[in-house]
Amino acid sequence: MIPGTRSRAIVILGAGIATLLSGCSGSQSALNPAGSAADLIARLWWPTLVVASLVTMLVLALLLVAIFRAHKKGAALPLSARQSRNLVIACGIILPLAATIPFALSSFSIGREIDAPLPDGALTVEVVGKLWWWEVHYLDETGGRIATTANEIHIPVNEPVRFLLKSDNVIHSFWVPNLQGKTDMMPGRTNVTSVTANQPGIYRGQCAEYCGTQHALMAFLLVAEEPEAFEAWLEGQRQPAMEPATAQEMLGREVFLNEDCADCHAIRGTSAEGQDGPDLTHIASRRTLAAATTPNRIGHLGGWITDPQHIKPGNQMPSTELSPANLQALLSYLGSLE
Repeated sequence: MIPGTRSRAIVILGAGIATLLSGCSGSQSALNPAGSAADLIARLWWPTLVVASLVTMLVLALLLVAIFRAHKKGAALPLSARQSRNLVIACGIILPLAATIPFALSSFSIGREIDAPLPDGALTVEVVGKLWWWEVHYLDETGGRIATTANEIHIPVNEPVRFLLKSDNVIHSFWVPNLQGKTDMMPGRTNVTSVTANQPGIYRGQCAEYCGTQHALMAFLLVAEEPEAFEAWLEGQRQPAMEPATAQEMLGREVFLNEDCADCHAIRGTSAEGQDGPDLTHIASRRTLAAATTPNRIGHLGGWITDPQHIKPGNQMPSTELSPANLQALLSYLGSLE
């Protein structure tokens, strides 16, 4: 081997392993569980990985032995029919069953635990998959909607939450890797899953079923917080939009109501009742825009209003042409809707 080649190979191999391992943590990783269901899934995944890796290495080792023996002079004669039969039975039936049956039983047990009935009175959240964003409704015990938001879900920590998952267009899939496995959202039916966050944090969720042009940018944030903070947030989301506090905010509301904005968006407490786009009653309280595509800051909001196709090509929001004065007024008004 050329001097230095081995060292470079080791460095490259180490960098590759480090890169792979870097994907095993973070705000969107099933291998960094922060919820009870995700923890169960991770505890099944790691042993599966170990056993699968050992089986792969064993198969490769046997393959190499076979290759070298085939090219070796004076190699032993092929196995007899009886030896071949016994080898097939041992390595093709007994060993695979011994390896897979424990994992199948564990998977079945974990599935039952994840799908266990929730306690009476558990918080219920309805999520509807749109193109390409998420409509979120908080329901009372009778199924009535008490608050509506979009692309950002808040739940209390250490409390199981029931999710009713729907779609009014194509198949989507609801997935918060750190907290729960995937659940499909099918047009015409309601699928049910539950999420329990064991520690406070902000976790990124993602549509896990290809659904069209902007599937990759159909994400959301799930905020797990202490019950007191959650109740305060939910109480705020119940309220109608705040009244404008300045002349510029009043002008901004008029711009919103008189331009095309109100045709697609709703702001509770005003005459805007559009249903095609996200409810903007408390848009200023959200951390991101366009389904977790950009931060919710005034510059990004202005760019999203005037040229949404540049930020998220193919989305269903049209560009809005406004004079600079009207755009600034509209941004001031939307920025006041906390």
